[in-house]
Amino acid sequence: MNLDEAKEIAVGYLDAMERRDLDAARAFIGDDPQITFPGSRHFTDIEQIVRNSGGRYNVIRKSIERRDAWPDGDTTVVFISGTLFGEWPDGSAFEGIRFIDRFEIVNRRIVRQEVWNDSGERLLAMQREAAE
Repeated sequence: MNLDEAKEIAVGYLDAMERRDLDAARAFIGDDPQITFPGSRHFTDIEQIVRNSGGRYNVIRKSIERRDAWPDGDTTVVFISGTLFGEWPDGSAFEGIRFIDRFEIVNRRIVRQEVWNDSGERLLAMQREAAE
């Protein structure tokens, strides 16, 4: 697999998850994927991710700014970074929240995803502002 294909797999998966097309998303992941979100929340299937994020956002989208990939033995590592935008559960809009997703791809399937973003920091800042 070349590096561009690996980046396309990662972006295709993110796009399917954003659209909540879980069947399409499943086509990108391997058996028993290891998925880690901020706060050390670990998931092994995409349904868990959807259930967990349901109360955190009404809508969430990604604006991808950078895609990097490199080989690491039999694995291809892909980093996707950019910003998040969408709507909080109270209906207020948000934008400009930084994110990085790291993928490990083996045999054209995602076997590991690690997610980092600043949404927790944004929520804390909003809580402080509301308390003032």
